[in-house]
Amino acid sequence: MSAPLPTLDLLPDRGPAVLVLEDGRAFHGEAYGAVGETVGEAVFSTGMTGYQETLTDPSYHRQVVVMTAPHIGNTGVNAEDAESNRIWVAGYVVRDPALRPSSWRSTRSLEDALRDQGVVGISGIDTRALTRHLRERGSMRAGIFSGDHPTDMPPPSTASLADRVRESPPMAGAALAAEVSTAEPYVVEAVGEKRFTVAALDLGIKAMTPQLLSQQGIEVHVLPATTTFEQIRALRPDGVFFSNGPGDPSTADTEVALLRRVLDARIPFFGICFGNQILGRALGFGTFKLKYGHRGINQPVMDRRTGKVEVTAHNHGFAVDAPTDRDSDTAYGRVQVSHVCLNDGVVEGLECLDVPAYSVQYHPEAAAGPHDAAYLFDRFVELMQHHQTQHHQTQHHHPKEAQA
Repeated sequence: MSAPLPTLDLLPDRGPAVLVLEDGRAFHGEAYGAVGETVGEAVFSTGMTGYQETLTDPSYHRQVVVMTAPHIGNTGVNAEDAESNRIWVAGYVVRDPALRPSSWRSTRSLEDALRDQGVVGISGIDTRALTRHLRERGSMRAGIFSGDHPTDMPPPSTASLADRVRESPPMAGAALAAEVSTAEPYVVEAVGEKRFTVAALDLGIKAMTPQLLSQQGIEVHVLPATTTFEQIRALRPDGVFFSNGPGDPSTADTEVALLRRVLDARIPFFGICFGNQILGRALGFGTFKLKYGHRGINQPVMDRRTGKVEVTAHNHGFAVDAPTDRDSDTAYGRVQVSHVCLNDGVVEGLECLDVPAYSVQYHPEAAAGPHDAAYLFDRFVELMQHHQTQHHQTQHHHPKEAQA
């Protein structure tokens, strides 16, 4: 007698949930992850994979992330792909959550991970309509509300929920890097022979970044956002790195002042994402909030040095306001815009021509995402090698001056 066919899992009874935008539009669906309420800036991510890296990216702190790919959770979660030690998103919005994970690498379901970490989400809504709304109206605050309410009281109206959303702090003017940075310094050892020492300021760093730096023979000292220049100089670094991170760069006055000390000392510098915005400010440029930002792993960027178009991973809602049609004269010499986004012309990279410093707005560590921009880590090595060569030549030709 043949074995009975396996029965399918029953659809979970998730309970009702509603997402309310600050302009009053509401989307009704089902609870996903933890039950409760949460508020943050609603943004959308266009990646079709890499949801675990997105969730654990500290740059998403205080943001409600809308996934444009309809099926989320298919591969579960695992212990290897996390970019930090926790989920950082304020809320999570998906259309069709997976019934069960299907991957040999999975150790648990995505919903279990969200629930265990208290991340409130919503499923079963038209994420395409929500994304179109955010594109047309711009990123805005949103709240997700689920769970029981007192039986002797009527449920709250959409208008009253929208009022609660509007009472939450906006992303513009938010200083968040110190909230996600490491509390204590730590070291990621160089793989193989050590070639360089780099001081990496953690403004919301993803774990893959120091790992890729270490593969270049770099000993990476990951430092808290509150680190001083004297503490950096005590490490005698060959280079300084500023990471990605959340918040409004216009609030980062302390980080800008620190970077100017680094530039004054002519220490080779590389920055990504928030680090790019801080370099822009240190050079005298302004920053501004994008209408709905760039978030996903499929953003086309042109390297203006080579003319090559790279498909890149992004997560930023702010950008540097620098001229793209000419070099700029700054307090640190000439500066050019090295990369631009082909979708909207936004500045995606800066290169200093007279001091050893450059930065990009996107994520070359590609976690998740394409590997087109991995060469940027090679460029950092070349910058430090060139600086070392110049320093040794100076010591050889002017030994007394070098000692002084």
